Amino acid sequence: MLSFFNLISDYLYDGHSRNHEPAANVSAFMPPASKPPIPQIYLVDEDEESDDQGEDSRCDENFSDSATDSLEAIVSDICACKACDLSATRTNTVPGEGSTHPLVLVIGEGPGADEDAQGRPFVGRAGKLLDKMLAAIDLSRDENCYIANMVKCRPPGNRDPAHEEISSCFCFLKRQIILLKPKIILCAGRIAAKSLLKTDKGLSALRGEFRDFAIGDTVIPVLCTFHPSALLRDEANKRPAWEDLKLLRQKLNSPGEG
Repeated sequence: MLSFFNLISDYLYDGHSRNHEPAANVSAFMPPASKPPIPQIYLVDEDEESDDQGEDSRCDENFSDSATDSLEAIVSDICACKACDLSATRTNTVPGEGSTHPLVLVIGEGPGADEDAQGRPFVGRAGKLLDKMLAAIDLSRDENCYIANMVKCRPPGNRDPAHEEISSCFCFLKRQIILLKPKIILCAGRIAAKSLLKTDKGLSALRGEFRDFAIGDTVIPVLCTFHPSALLRDEANKRPAWEDLKLLRQKLNSPGEG
C-alpha cells in the first residue's frame, strides 16, 4: 500500500518515479490538499529565493525608499515585470515620459496600440489631443509635465484594464509619484480617477473640484477630467473638459503652487 501511495505522489508531483526512504506516516508522501504540487522547474534554492524576494519588495505598494530609488530603476523593473498576464501580450512596456520635476503628473488608464508599438505614452490621436490640451494652459510633457498610465502594458484589444492588472502595476505608479513630487495630478478618464482615488464614484461626480491623494506625509491635489479618447468620440465633452483645464491652470497660478 505504501508503494502505491509513493507512486501516486510521484505522479502528481512531477510525473517521475523516485526512490523513497521508509516512512511511518503515509500522509507525508501525499501533496498538500490545500494547493497543487510545485513542478520541479519552479523550485529554487534558498539563495535564489532570497534574491527574488528582494526584487519583489521594490514593487511592494508600501515601498517608499526614494533615497535608493530612481526613475531608471523603475523603468528597468517595469520592463522585467511579469506580475500579470499583460506581460505575455505586450510588444513594449510603457513606463512614462516627461519632465523629471513636473508641475503636473498626467495619469491615463493604459497604453493603446500606438503606445505599445513605440513604448511611449499618449502618442496616438488621443495623445496628440492631450498635447494640445496641455499647451492651451501652458503645459508640456517636454518641460513641466510627466505622462504615465495606471498600467504599463497594453490590455489586448484596448479593453479596460482589470482590477488585478491595476493592482499589480500600482506599485510602479506610486514609486513614480514619490520621486516626481508633482504639484498636481491630472487623472484622464474614469478608470484612472477611480483607481487612484479608490472610489466607486463616476467621472461626472469626481470632476469639477480637487481631491486629495495622500502618499506618505504628502497630500497632492488631484483633478479628474475626460480622457482625450472620450473627447474624440464625443465633442460635446470638450467644453466641460476645457473648464477642468482652466481650473487646473487657476490652481497652478495660486500662491505656493509654482
